[in-house]
Amino acid sequence: MTIIRKLLAGAFAVALAFPAEAQQSVLSVSDSSMDPTVVMPQSFETDTRKMLEDWYLQNYIVLDYEADKRDSQDFSDEVLLERLAALPTEIEMPLNSVVKNMIQFYANRKKQLVENMLGLSIYYMPIFEEALERHGLPHELKYLPVIESALVPTATSRVGAGGLWQFMPATAKGLGLEVNTIIDQRRDPYLSSDAGARYLKQLYNTYNDWSLAIAAYNCGPGNVNKALRRAGEGKHDFWDIYPFLPKETRGYVPAFIAANYIMTYHKDHNISPALARRPIVTDTVHVSRRVHFEQISQVMDIPMAELRALNPQFRKDYIPGDIRPYSLVLPSLQAYAYVASEDSIVNHNASAYARRGIVEPASGATVGRDSRGEYYDEETTVYHKVRKGETLAKIAAKYGVTVRAIRKQNKVGKTVKAGRTLKITTVQRRYKPQPEPVKEPETIENNVIAPADSTAAPVLTDSIAAPTAPADSTATVSDGVAAAFAVHEAEQEVEEQSAPEPEVKQETRKAAPAKEKAAKKATTQAKPKYHTVRRGENLSKIAKRYGVTVQAIKKANNFAGDNIQAGQKIKIPVK
Repeated sequence: MTIIRKLLAGAFAVALAFPAEAQQSVLSVSDSSMDPTVVMPQSFETDTRKMLEDWYLQNYIVLDYEADKRDSQDFSDEVLLERLAALPTEIEMPLNSVVKNMIQFYANRKKQLVENMLGLSIYYMPIFEEALERHGLPHELKYLPVIESALVPTATSRVGAGGLWQFMPATAKGLGLEVNTIIDQRRDPYLSSDAGARYLKQLYNTYNDWSLAIAAYNCGPGNVNKALRRAGEGKHDFWDIYPFLPKETRGYVPAFIAANYIMTYHKDHNISPALARRPIVTDTVHVSRRVHFEQISQVMDIPMAELRALNPQFRKDYIPGDIRPYSLVLPSLQAYAYVASEDSIVNHNASAYARRGIVEPASGATVGRDSRGEYYDEETTVYHKVRKGETLAKIAAKYGVTVRAIRKQNKVGKTVKAGRTLKITTVQRRYKPQPEPVKEPETIENNVIAPADSTAAPVLTDSIAAPTAPADSTATVSDGVAAAFAVHEAEQEVEEQSAPEPEVKQETRKAAPAKEKAAKKATTQAKPKYHTVRRGENLSKIAKRYGVTVQAIKKANNFAGDNIQAGQKIKIPVK
């Protein structure tokens, strides 16, 4: 009892030492639920429902939820003091109203959070202890991540601190951690724990006091130094400068003491102990090739959730080992299997995950096909200077675009000032001309039998009846037969000039030249040419090659502009 009275007397002495302008001291809120100047650690806001979805908690930990149905027991200050004094810690663990309320908050309102953290601690605490031991630091610092991140490696604070130890990006990079779009080593349990231990060691060497070092870890050395200056000359600890610290930091050291207490004495508060369903033994392999988690999962039959839980530092589910080697954590047996089958893993569905090297840009046209045939969308960019009285709606209507498209392209609001130049991109659909089918000249097989005498009239088979007409009518020959008679009529021309013929034949001869010209025109007319556009060609080069004009090509293909694409087939007009 004598020890307890001395501790309480010392706590009151600290309270009396605070300056008069400090509206509330550490002990002035002993009758209230919480010092109103204290901001609870953000880890208290952790969504326990999401924590329960954690792959590790689901597969490796058994939690006794019956304990949640039992009320937590509150203990007297004497009991709490005895338990805090019994903790094997180098760092001082005093008791006051703020610490006591933090303990009650964990024990009563955050029982499930504590239970989940107990389950996660089976995996994480050995990692923390190893890093602290390697740098010669007190093991009780392993509970800092409890109040920093609630042992959630992907936790991110409102100000951008991330990972188990909640480093700001600049601090993390200063400690040698990699933080970018793909990799965030603040989430790596091993690397971040080593960095956390090194940072705490630097802070302790600066202040030579663990309470100040822990406070500086939360709010930065600058704020602690400012609070020390305001507290006046002399050696001070956290409780001396308490009123001059930021609100968040005032609850930080008390929360650290409460975390040490509740993680040790959870059973006494009817919080169920977490039991390991089976041990998880991991190993590390070095990956120097680019590989996606899905490739590993599909080849080795490892759940994606397990890969993410063991390797939260890879933000995009792949390891950029082609940039530099990275460590991959796997269950021990799978680690050996990975080494043996790495080639198969990397080559599995490799095209789906490969990064492109050289990529030729597209022309900006969208090619497709609809009921009218093959088309491409041609983009045209114009610049419009806003005149006085013009609205976005009028400008959009003028160019056939939407107001939303103009606003998005120019990053403007609902109105624009006169004199501003807007960039407007219009899209016009153009259809590629379809090649006309070439009709082959009709052939007549076994329909005309040439007589032995070239001067005799042609004899028609039954399939084409010989034309018959009265004397006063004109006999006409079908287009197909006219082509067959062309040679025969040419040989008869001389005789037809000197010898009279019956009226029917005379009329037939007069009709033949017109049909003959039509047949010759059909057989001798040049077929249209088509040219497949090659890369680097334009209409001017193609026109020069075929001896035609650019306008003639555009007219033949119904082109409005001069844009053509490699691979496009265009019609060349006949000269």
